[in-house]
Amino acid sequence: MSEASSSRAAALPSSSDEWLGFLLVFLSALCWSFGGAIARFVEAGDSWTVVFWRSFWAAAFLFGFMVWRDGVGGTFRLFRGMGLPGVAVAVCFAVASTSFVVALGYTTVANILLMQAGVPLIAALIAWVLFRERVSTSTWLAIAAVICGVGIMVSDSLTGSVSPVGDGLALLIAIAFSIATVITRRFAHVRMTPATCLGTVIAAIFAATQTSAFTASVSDMGFLFVFGALNLGLGLAFFATGARMIPAAYAALLGTFETLLGPVWVWLVHNEVPSGRTILGGAVVFAALMVHLGLEFRRMARPQKPGTTGMPAPH
Repeated sequence: MSEASSSRAAALPSSSDEWLGFLLVFLSALCWSFGGAIARFVEAGDSWTVVFWRSFWAAAFLFGFMVWRDGVGGTFRLFRGMGLPGVAVAVCFAVASTSFVVALGYTTVANILLMQAGVPLIAALIAWVLFRERVSTSTWLAIAAVICGVGIMVSDSLTGSVSPVGDGLALLIAIAFSIATVITRRFAHVRMTPATCLGTVIAAIFAATQTSAFTASVSDMGFLFVFGALNLGLGLAFFATGARMIPAAYAALLGTFETLLGPVWVWLVHNEVPSGRTILGGAVVFAALMVHLGLEFRRMARPQKPGTTGMPAPH
């Protein structure tokens, strides 16, 4: 075996690493899926108070995680090394995480999560518009299906049964995550953990300028700690560690567990039932993603075609 072949073989994850990657990415989706159910327990009337404390606890957890993993010096080198692309990803994440909390006051958890299911396909569309990346015919069809599905969900706001603010914020979350995905793909050296940690800091600072009060009850603070440190921070730590061990298409497939489980927890715990149009539109979006993932797996089994847009990593 040549030296180059040996280097490539050494760079490939082992079977045990792949299984660990699968487990960690699944655990990240599981953590994230509880977000809506946890948020419904928080009684604070000001959404900006929730955004501030959730972001504060998430930032504290992520910074502590990086210090534990990389040391103090290594952590600051990661922040310096992410550059402007990392800052852009951080801003996108701040917009998405803030919009998620605010949107919960206007729409259902199912509506938000089902729109997020279309992120990989929206990212492919953005990459085509901005960078003229090639998009396969099957991906175009999937993108069209996602647009139709989102249109069905948004149509609830036209009847007055759902606030257009909630639908608009849910769509903004998907777009922000999609832009972050495209940036991460274009600048593969950007490390997700410091960028998302900076995003939580940006969200906390902005929320601090908007909130009317920082006080929260003891029970609310407990839920806010879980909402920030465990739901958001631990989920990101799992994903950032595991996603590097498995192909992006598998990470995207495992990420769909958040979309599947999130509305279930809210329904079981809080009896929040999504509307018929949300279920129908979400089913269209989810089916488009599943078909696209199936075709992506087939593409992975064939020799790669240079320039063809593949499946980006979620979040």
